[in-house]
Amino acid sequence: MKGPLFYSKILLFGEYGIIKDSKGLSIPYNFYNGALKVDENPSEEAKKSNESLKKFAIYLKELDANLVSFDIKALQEDVDAGMYFDSSIPQGYGVGSSGALVAAIYDKYASDKITVLENLTREKLLKLKSIFSAMESFFHGKSSGLDPLNSYLSLPILINSKDNIEATGIPSQKAEGKGAVFLLDSGIVGETAPMVSIFMENMKNEGFRSMLKEQFIKHTDACVDDFLKGDIKSLFKNTKQLSKIVLNNFKPMIPKQFHALWKKGIDTNDYYLKLCGSGGGGYILGFTENIDKAREALKGQKLEVVYNF
Repeated sequence: MKGPLFYSKILLFGEYGIIKDSKGLSIPYNFYNGALKVDENPSEEAKKSNESLKKFAIYLKELDANLVSFDIKALQEDVDAGMYFDSSIPQGYGVGSSGALVAAIYDKYASDKITVLENLTREKLLKLKSIFSAMESFFHGKSSGLDPLNSYLSLPILINSKDNIEATGIPSQKAEGKGAVFLLDSGIVGETAPMVSIFMENMKNEGFRSMLKEQFIKHTDACVDDFLKGDIKSLFKNTKQLSKIVLNNFKPMIPKQFHALWKKGIDTNDYYLKLCGSGGGGYILGFTENIDKAREALKGQKLEVVYNF
């Protein structure tokens, strides 16, 4: 048995902001993917994944049946037969490893599922988001449901606010373009839950709250608009501001050894760095108007280009 592939995602803009109703833009990233599988001779990795699926199946049984119900019997049988999630998506890297798993389980076992082929009204998208939020909370403690939504639909998702999301188109890439969005590998696994609790703790501070609203969210929203309009000049102006704000206010989310590189980008304008997901490790997202310059400035670092301007 081998199920369909579900892809990783990249939240280009909106990390932390979307918790407080900023805009966000999330795109599928096809470089990594995962699928449900059963093997004759499972590896250690597969056995670990199967153990986790056993617990997940018990958790899904308890979910509110008015929200979503599953063919638990079929799921249970497959899990007992050794089913696991075979994934190339790195865990704790901010590219949605649990999101792809949630999407795969919903796709295969949900009763009355909403499919990608339907006319995806806002109501349906919001319903999917709340189903996925409840499912993914098993892994994260609290989930927005956006990662699985992105993985399930394999479409860019524009978040206008908590209750207003839509599938969107993004400007097509220019293969020859010098401008790029890239991933920088921090070499450290990040844990979502502790990062989110630092953020929630900071939210009790009035100064932090007003910075979030007046600076962070303002520039995040502008970046989303600029990116969708293809206004590159304004995009880089706003991304630079965002990079500064994150360096000044989200230090614990940036691995220590990247503080100097982060500042170097802002000072030289060769590239601007921002958080990819909750931070604390995993990938860091980079934006540059000249990828050759950025590669030169970041010599010795592992770079993966995900989008060309």
